[in-house]
Amino acid sequence: MSVARSVFQGDPAIWTILVAAGEGRRFGGPKQLQPLGGRRVIDWAFDAAAAASHGVVVVAAPEQVQLLREGPGALSVEPRRAGAPGERPQVVVTAGGATRSESVRAGIAAIPDEAQVIAVHDAVRPLATGALFAAVTTAVAAGADGAVPAVPVVDTVRHADDGALDRSRLRAVQTPQAFRAGALRRAHEDAPEATDDATLVESIGGSLHLVNGDPANLKITTPGDLEVAEALLAGRAATPGEAGQPGRSAPASGGVPLVGIGFDVHAFSDDPDRALVLGGVRFEGERGLAGHSDADAVAHACCDAILGIAGLGDIGSLFPDDDDRWRDADSIALLAEAAEHVRRTGRRIGNIDCTVLAERPRLAPRRAEMQARLSEAAGAPVTVRGKRAESLGALGRGEGIACWAVALLT
Repeated sequence: MSVARSVFQGDPAIWTILVAAGEGRRFGGPKQLQPLGGRRVIDWAFDAAAAASHGVVVVAAPEQVQLLREGPGALSVEPRRAGAPGERPQVVVTAGGATRSESVRAGIAAIPDEAQVIAVHDAVRPLATGALFAAVTTAVAAGADGAVPAVPVVDTVRHADDGALDRSRLRAVQTPQAFRAGALRRAHEDAPEATDDATLVESIGGSLHLVNGDPANLKITTPGDLEVAEALLAGRAATPGEAGQPGRSAPASGGVPLVGIGFDVHAFSDDPDRALVLGGVRFEGERGLAGHSDADAVAHACCDAILGIAGLGDIGSLFPDDDDRWRDADSIALLAEAAEHVRRTGRRIGNIDCTVLAERPRLAPRRAEMQARLSEAAGAPVTVRGKRAESLGALGRGEGIACWAVALLT
């Protein structure tokens, strides 16, 4: 059984609520129906949601339900959901309420009981990528009650009464947001109101995990935002991307290669019974490394290299070191799971190259074995070389082992 799937005992059933009931009074009409790149704004958002989900509930204004259900304006999908070739996601169009929270509750009511993860996405965010959907749903599959994409605040922000705020501690929240289905249902039980669902889940004591958002994942609010979105789509069109979207951050095979860098370091353990594991290989008779899992610095660096460039955070995002489920975990299994999550975003791992900095042990006699184990887990060629720090610094004094990994994704 794969490690991250243990929370749900298999592939979680994912449904997405696409909130599209806004009237767009300030905009001058429904923003979700505005033309964008030869289509409508909602079509771009819907395609991304459908590609990542077993089913999509579109919550529309009552007067738009018929338009989106039938005829030339109906929303439809091809049988192309990632991870389930030939499976066509279910599509439900239902009427929303007077507020955003009411509309989300209408969407929840239309989702079958067997759904385990529910994502909520704004129909007026047309540039969300499959990688972003994968990042939030993966975090929930790993144990969080909710996962939210967030980006740093770059402008100076002032409180009306208290002056400038420390923007280094502020984040701007985006959608899609993903939640354990039970947590989201409980958060909406008493019909509360909030500007987003993460706030409601947090209010009932739910745990939230922040993932890296995408600055290009803009929300269409003004006509000027449409012009920006047009320019971004034109730039993406030059780099063929994931299904349903010319995705800048998720190029398919044949797109522009992406390079990721991972790093990990562990000190030697004081436990005489602790085994040393590097690249999935046990070095008998050598002092082990301290860590929550088996402390395999090479496998960990590989994980970070592929996860970071895929927009899925890092190894701590999937397998947090404060969770006893990962205590003494086999890091080769973690790498295999991380590689699977990367492939679900539509990317292919080209290769990974590792440099291990260690005074001891000598890696050369076991290098071929390390490369074979790492390559099998990653599903791609992995090369390893060992270097010494020549007595410089803590690593040169033999206090621990570090590894750098560089990964190529297409």
